[in-house]
Amino acid sequence: MTPGARLVSFGTRPSKYRAIRTTVDGVTFASKAEAARYAELKLLLGAGRVRNLELQPAYAIIVNGVRVGKYLADFRYEIREAGGWRQVVEDVKGVETALYRLKAKLVRAIHGVEIVLVRRS
Repeated sequence: MTPGARLVSFGTRPSKYRAIRTTVDGVTFASKAEAARYAELKLLLGAGRVRNLELQPAYAIIVNGVRVGKYLADFRYEIREAGGWRQVVEDVKGVETALYRLKAKLVRAIHGVEIVLVRRS
């Protein structure tokens, strides 16, 4: 190697928050935690406690008629409660970022959707 030269690796580098992509039922998730939550929701689905499970539902963030971005949740489903069925929108996070908090507030203000944060380590 010549002086001042650096070794460059073209392999995959770890994600910013050390998330490991994981595949369950042929679906690839961004992290092990997200895949584990999916497995839990599938059990609830089979038991009839949850219905209409959706993966990565998108919410457009439009301000004054201008699309400024979108929020991609991890899961949306309906859960059975005493009074009937209630819609739940979830995001699985190991690290709660400022961008996530901003987008969650925008989705609540624009769409009236409260996002449930599922914490995993």
